[in-house]
Amino acid sequence: MVAHEYAHAAAAYRQGDDTAFMLGRLTLNPLKHIDPLMTVIVPVMLWYASHGTFTFGAAKPVPVNPRNYRNYRRGDIIVSLAGIATNIGLYVACAVLFVVAGVVGTHVAGLSGSFAIFQRMLLAGMYLNLVLAFFNLLPIPPLDGSHVLKHLLPPQAGLQFRALYRSGFLLVIAFVYLLPGAQKIYLWPAQQLYEVAHSVVGGYQLATGVAP
Repeated sequence: MVAHEYAHAAAAYRQGDDTAFMLGRLTLNPLKHIDPLMTVIVPVMLWYASHGTFTFGAAKPVPVNPRNYRNYRRGDIIVSLAGIATNIGLYVACAVLFVVAGVVGTHVAGLSGSFAIFQRMLLAGMYLNLVLAFFNLLPIPPLDGSHVLKHLLPPQAGLQFRALYRSGFLLVIAFVYLLPGAQKIYLWPAQQLYEVAHSVVGGYQLATGVAP
């Protein structure tokens, strides 16, 4: 999540908007991206209210001013997709590190157990980054996919669609909570990519056992 928000800030800066930079959000310091409500309170409340079956949270959105972009439409799309591209990149990086950990753990005495744990972390990193990427592609305000969709709609429909941004994350929470079966559909690509990656790097899984 931190890398995702940093990518938005960095992309906005390159497109001509220094809002995030001036507010100290162009950083990988996680404390700068924590929102007390969406990162802490809401996830805890949903977790307890659902008896541990459902939760949802988010980092503090990076503030941007699209009017500062050198090209409004192009800049908005680039900034919106930057976080998703970063999560896909981290997914690939975790897969590569999984192989490296397997090779090192196999050939260096005494490190097998430690690197097996590291591989578990990398598998979680692969899956969670894919989930973040494809979840944010949903065209529901204020997720990143909605910023792309609004530029593809006809002008009048685009204006009506923009009005939905007033609801904040309520639409997202309602969608996820009221339509749990839909998760299998919109996260299907994430699951498939995860399985593909694991089938490719699984041969480097350490003998101590790392669950898929």
